[in-house]
Amino acid sequence: MPTQIPNSRVMPRFAGLVTFGRYPRVADVSPADRPLDWVFYGVPFDGGVTYRPGARFGPRAIREESQYLKPYSMAHRVNVCEQLSLADAGDAPVSPYSAPETARSVAEYATDLPDPATARLLALGGDHSVAYANIRATWERRGRPPDGLALIHFDSHLDTVDSVWGEKWGHASVFIRAIEDGLVDPGRMISIGVKGPLNSAADTDFARRHGVTMVTRDELENSGPATIRAFVDGLGGAPAYVTFDVDVVDPAFAPGTGTPSVGGISSADALTLVRSLRGLNVAGADVVEVLPDRDHAGITALLAAHVAFEIVCLSCP
Repeated sequence: MPTQIPNSRVMPRFAGLVTFGRYPRVADVSPADRPLDWVFYGVPFDGGVTYRPGARFGPRAIREESQYLKPYSMAHRVNVCEQLSLADAGDAPVSPYSAPETARSVAEYATDLPDPATARLLALGGDHSVAYANIRATWERRGRPPDGLALIHFDSHLDTVDSVWGEKWGHASVFIRAIEDGLVDPGRMISIGVKGPLNSAADTDFARRHGVTMVTRDELENSGPATIRAFVDGLGGAPAYVTFDVDVVDPAFAPGTGTPSVGGISSADALTLVRSLRGLNVAGADVVEVLPDRDHAGITALLAAHVAFEIVCLSCP
């Protein structure tokens, strides 16, 4: 069903309640516009970071920059507000001192969001540790597929470190935990944009042992796009989760992040890569690691909002 948003030529974009994309709050969606197709929510948590904190303010910043999102995509030739019912559910409850407790509370909150049979969940982070909760909620709402979900992972880092400082829950460990718990099938996981330097060569061992497909930043210049296309086609319509860490983008284009990694892709590259996933059966998604205090002119948050929009476009009929 369509999504009702304010007419920007009557109600200016800088006025009114700030929700993602100016989409209605879940509580304000009329019965005629149900069931929902996408529910957005924020996870203001950064207790899992290993370098700079501040991503707890990311959801607010992304929502603020999303006020200038427009509903029609020239690339996809769709108007998301005509094709889909979209709503913002506010922020999930977090426990700022505890990554595992936050994972539990956010997963419960997200699992209970409306219309589980139809509504995909898009979490706005927050550090990358919050992805675990949204992956778990997506897995639950999809009927707990025994083989787990496929995963499309955009990141400079693999995030499969077992522990940091003796702690097993953090933004560097999110996918090793999701794989251990059967939420993600590593044989149907692809990590795109990975680059170094690394702490050691062993940092890639877990991914290689478990069959994760890696497309490094350098490979994106050559064989990478074909590898990504073959991976998507090979899923055969299986439900897939998309997770996008903004540090995959070069800090020249996305400075507002806690673990910047030079030599990354451009903003235009990021949008092109997400668009290249056409045909993917998107089950849920997140966009994470926006750190507003390091974000000049809001350009990282603006990019994050557009990446979220591009992911939503993938689900249009």
